[in-house]
Amino acid sequence: MASERDGVLRLEKFNSDAKQLVAGAQTLADEQQHAEVTPLHLLARGVERSPGIAAVFKSARAEPRVVLELCERALKRLPKSNGVAYVSPRLLDLLDRAEREAKRDHVEEVGLAQLLHALAQEIRGPVGEILGEFGIGPGGFRDHVGELDKVPKGLSGGSTAKATGSSGIEEYTYDLVADARADRFDPVIGRDAEVRRLMQILERRFKNHPMIIGEAGVGKTTIIRGLALRIAKGDVPSNLAGARLLELDTGALVAGAKLRGEIELRLKAIIDRLTAMEDAESILVVEEFDAIFGRGVTGSGVGELLKPLLSRSDIRILATTTVDGVQRIQERDGAIMRRFSSFTIDPPSEEQAQEILRGIASRYERHHKVRIAETAIRTAVTLAKRYVPDRALPDSAVDLVDETSARKRVEVDGVPAEMDHMMRRLESLEAQIAGIADDTDKIGTQVREALEKEASELRPKVAEMREKLESRRGVVAAVSQLRRELAQAQQDLAAAKEKKDFAKLGELEHVVVPEVERRLEAAEAAASRAGVESETGMVTENDVATTVNDWTGIPVNKMLEGEAEKLLKMEERLNARVIGQAEAVVAVAKAVRRSRVGLRDPGKPIGSFLFLGPSGVGKTHLAKALAEFLFDDEQAMTRLDMSEFMEKHMAQRLIGSPPGYADSEQGGHLTEAVRRRPYSVLLFDEVEKAHGDVFNLLLQVLDDGRL
Repeated sequence: MASERDGVLRLEKFNSDAKQLVAGAQTLADEQQHAEVTPLHLLARGVERSPGIAAVFKSARAEPRVVLELCERALKRLPKSNGVAYVSPRLLDLLDRAEREAKRDHVEEVGLAQLLHALAQEIRGPVGEILGEFGIGPGGFRDHVGELDKVPKGLSGGSTAKATGSSGIEEYTYDLVADARADRFDPVIGRDAEVRRLMQILERRFKNHPMIIGEAGVGKTTIIRGLALRIAKGDVPSNLAGARLLELDTGALVAGAKLRGEIELRLKAIIDRLTAMEDAESILVVEEFDAIFGRGVTGSGVGELLKPLLSRSDIRILATTTVDGVQRIQERDGAIMRRFSSFTIDPPSEEQAQEILRGIASRYERHHKVRIAETAIRTAVTLAKRYVPDRALPDSAVDLVDETSARKRVEVDGVPAEMDHMMRRLESLEAQIAGIADDTDKIGTQVREALEKEASELRPKVAEMREKLESRRGVVAAVSQLRRELAQAQQDLAAAKEKKDFAKLGELEHVVVPEVERRLEAAEAAASRAGVESETGMVTENDVATTVNDWTGIPVNKMLEGEAEKLLKMEERLNARVIGQAEAVVAVAKAVRRSRVGLRDPGKPIGSFLFLGPSGVGKTHLAKALAEFLFDDEQAMTRLDMSEFMEKHMAQRLIGSPPGYADSEQGGHLTEAVRRRPYSVLLFDEVEKAHGDVFNLLLQVLDDGRL
């Protein structure tokens, strides 16, 4: 018999699914701070979290969502307590009845079916009222518990927020091809070779499991979406035509997993279901494979499950990971990497990144209702590569364009920043004036007069700006509406071409599109005459530079200054900061100019200088001035005090400890600094104090620019 002894509920005769359901009821009661755990908690958690129980209710003509809503309403009426919820006598009685149902069914352990039979016997209380709404009484589930066997083991009692009787695969996966057909993905530009390589690997007889390796932001997910787009269009080999790309939702897979091996059970159930599907071949997509790989109880449970599947090629798995992720997988189980066919994705060049941005710019223009200039695209790529070094192209440039477009949209649709500041200041002044209105002493009177004077100056300015804003918003709204109409007409035109609807094609091409273009041109001319060019939402290079300024703090004008003009003024700028060191400044300027015009080995540093002189003459200050000139930021300088590297063993700290030694994963002082900020000046302060081995390392840097 189920009992509660020593504060612990004894469930020796219950199987794992039943135990998990009872534990879930306890958790639900604790989450909602209820005084006791009741059959209502058991019913609510079962319908919410178990696809099997949801399927039983659906078979009994009780919609699981409606049942869950009724349970949630009833739960809100239960008394609350600050302590831990204890098991109510009513729930203990239900568990005892479940054990009797197990004996009646001649099964050794109590399962979900027996708990459902016991729930159906609740004719009073909240559970009885809810089940009575659907005509379910004692024995009401007997003809429907067979639905539990139709849900694969591992999904029958698994945690899911979508437990509404669906097949189980949909609970843990997303269909990328369906999303592609619904036009939810941006066009994939410049990754044709990678998508083709992906298809070649998928077409192999064995080892047809691609592993895409690349740093965050280089476009691993985009390549997979490119494949989904091609499958949706039918632009793939016949073996891949009609295939489904199902992306594993790793968050849902691991959510709520408390029991040993539960993640492996869920994954096994998903793979079994995919293998059994006959309508279309499915490819399982696992992003960040290293994250799910280490989720098992022993860290390699998922690997042991996948290895035989990968070897037999029962199902094709498409995985992505980073270089560090590959290392983590190999440390846990190097054999599994041999089952994959790996290929590495490198960040695109600046020219390729610009092509990618041009290809997706129209999507961002439609979303933000702005226009993105070509100069903005080029500037975004250049500035993202230089000033956002911790993220790879094209992701950093796309984020830059996205945020800049959002900023422009806020300026156009919302209140301009200057006006917003003035309005907030006026509100603050009026609140302060009201707060000291009753003060009659001398200081209070003086403060009130000063505040009233400032407020009286601001009121007419704010009123004038509001009037201008309202008059211009109408013009901007008209232009925006016409742009949306033109975009829709062009989209309809493309659809008509694809469907070969020549009647509609002729009307759109010769009547609708030219008419909308004519009206848009007239509206833009009216906006120009009204002096609202900036409000029409053109994203320029200055807007992009302003966003980078928000991210990094680097002044906008220095980012956009011409390279030739900047180099010509180098001595002048450095001499303005470093007084009395003209010879050193000229030497540095000449070296930098030689480097920038291409008269140097591209593998070597821009320049290597040894500043000699007594303390206080400006050696370090010149290095700071050089960093500020070259990279527009005085902080773009890594300073290493060589007095810390006087011992032989300390030289190793520059490049990090060898594998197997303590802190080997942390990297070195020099290598990590350069990796985090490649556009910077390296300053080796008091280099004469360094041990001789340090110079052996520096020789590689000075000679080849690498370690």
